[in-house]
Amino acid sequence: MATEEESIEQAAASRRERLKALKEAQELLSTPDDDSAQAAEDKADETNEEDNLSMKFRNYVPHDKLLQEGKVAPPVLPKFEDPVAAAPPPAEDKEDPLFNIAPKKPNWDLRRDVQKKLDKLERRTQKAIYKLMEQQEQEKQLAEGGNDIED
Repeated sequence: MATEEESIEQAAASRRERLKALKEAQELLSTPDDDSAQAAEDKADETNEEDNLSMKFRNYVPHDKLLQEGKVAPPVLPKFEDPVAAAPPPAEDKEDPLFNIAPKKPNWDLRRDVQKKLDKLERRTQKAIYKLMEQQEQEKQLAEGGNDIED
């Protein structure tokens, strides 16, 4: 347990040192001249003593005039250019995929399901037509035969 606590404390101490070094490096980069840096520090010390406020507002617009100075300008986002949209689509004649899926005749499934019944009805219809033709032929022969007897 003691080793875990010591390792946690060591990690925290090393992190504090790194943060301190980063802060010092940032201060060095932000101050271009020594004279202007000293003047800015003096001025900052005076304002800190007077106001003792270092608030910055990103999403809030304060009503107080003194606090409006701490308002931060909204960040400017870079314009996003979509690489996929920038490339023109290929100039191929593409068919609608629904035409490929849909059947050529919309009633094909109905015909498939009823085909056996239709075949049976077709045979019966042909037989009925044949019988009717035979009856008409018999009637013609009887009519002709009756005319022959009378003559």
